[in-house]
Amino acid sequence: MLVNIHIPKLALLLLLFVSITGKAQVKPWTLQECLDTAMVQNKNIQMARNQGEIALLKNREARAQLRPKLFLQGDYRYFTELPFQLMPQSAFGGPEGIFREIQFGVPHNISANLTFKMPLYDAQVMGGIKASETYQELTLLQEGKTKEQVYLEVSNLYYNAQILKNKLAFIKENLSNSQRLEKNTRLLYEQTIAQRTDWDKVLLQIQQLESAALQVENQYETVLKALKFVMGLPLSTEMEIPLAIEINESEVWNTQKMLDELIQEKKQQINQQELTTIRNSRIPSLALYGNYGRTGFGFTGEPESFLNFYPVSFVGLQLNLPLFNGTVTHKKFSQKKVELQNNQLQRELIVQQTDMLHQNALLQSHVAKNQLQTSQQQIQLAESVYQRILIQQQEGLASLTEVLLADNALRDAQQLYLNAMVEYLKATLDIKKTSGNLLN
Repeated sequence: MLVNIHIPKLALLLLLFVSITGKAQVKPWTLQECLDTAMVQNKNIQMARNQGEIALLKNREARAQLRPKLFLQGDYRYFTELPFQLMPQSAFGGPEGIFREIQFGVPHNISANLTFKMPLYDAQVMGGIKASETYQELTLLQEGKTKEQVYLEVSNLYYNAQILKNKLAFIKENLSNSQRLEKNTRLLYEQTIAQRTDWDKVLLQIQQLESAALQVENQYETVLKALKFVMGLPLSTEMEIPLAIEINESEVWNTQKMLDELIQEKKQQINQQELTTIRNSRIPSLALYGNYGRTGFGFTGEPESFLNFYPVSFVGLQLNLPLFNGTVTHKKFSQKKVELQNNQLQRELIVQQTDMLHQNALLQSHVAKNQLQTSQQQIQLAESVYQRILIQQQEGLASLTEVLLADNALRDAQQLYLNAMVEYLKATLDIKKTSGNLLN
């Protein structure tokens, strides 16, 4: 019985040890590794690539409009009543102006024709080809825009996870300090030097810190799940984010056009091409066409039934010249000109807004970096003050209120550091984005 009882416990301990060891061996993911994975597995990026493939196929479809077309047509008709024709009697020696109805033809009519047509010049088709090429370039830019959005999502979630992890580290450090304070206060209470309310205050603070730690851990797991989702990974994937936040030295980026501006320029180019196509719709189109077929005539009845086929073929040129379509072309032309004006205004707006955001990001980065240095010094100072007052409290030279005030000052410095870090990371991303270097 003893063996049966202890073996499951031993197995449970071994399983727990293996589980803890497995978690400890999870390799932390760097930001670049997360970004590289997202660029391959993110569903939005994959759909953007598919849109590029669709644009390529549309361009090939437009080019195919210039290739020859071949049609096979067949027709069979059985006339229950033969068509009438009016014949002038003068053709048979009769008086002028007198006609007589006569039925011509046979009941059975069969035709089979092979028709060939190839456009020689069509301004609208040529305009459509140019527009499809520009649209293909636009989809590439839009794919880049999707990658930028994913880059920002991954980076923000990654930094959010790091901030939460640093916040959790501060909470655990404060919890350790509070546990030491609880031990000192309990000893002073047992020696009747401190009041029971003092001990209860410290116990309450410990409970609040434990609750805060649990809340931050849950937030961290939630952010990790969101990060895995954006990266295109299964939620069951083991992932760990490093505690240390890298702060790079100030980098000087060469300002380039943002994708938003490039996309707007490409849209404007498409509208300009559509405007040209509308204008060119007044130009005649020329096509070569030809036909080869056989026509059969059949008769069933007395004195002889027959079905005879006769060849028919021709080639020709077809010229289409639009003369008047109810001012539809003029209305379309006017609409497209207004769209072009709006595109130009939108482009100017994007340029001005980007410049403003870039200048603000540079300023915010400078302020946040200075604040980081200041807050780090404040944390060190507040930690030193707290430890000294804690020693004084052990010796009975400082009250619990002074200890708690020092503890609050330390927490304020920690929170200031986290806030400055958030602003610095946000400003860094904004600088890269507004300078057109987000994906570089």
